[in-house]
Amino acid sequence: MESFLNVLLWPFKAILQLVFFIISLVGRFVAAVIGLLLILVGVIVSLTIVGAIVGIPLIIVGITLLVASLSGRRHCCN
Repeated sequence: MESFLNVLLWPFKAILQLVFFIISLVGRFVAAVIGLLLILVGVIVSLTIVGAIVGIPLIIVGITLLVASLSGRRHCCN
């Protein structure tokens, strides 16, 4: 009986896995773009001595976000 139920629910599971995969790719892409923007803004702000106080943490956060988005690990939805 359980195998019959798995056969009936297979299309729904496949669609949900596809949706979760697309959402994870879009999320990683957006995180990478935001990371690059933070690095760029941090470098521009750091061109002045006073701006380095704000710019260096922006660069660090941007690099961290970029590395996290480019890592191949998945955190949910086995």
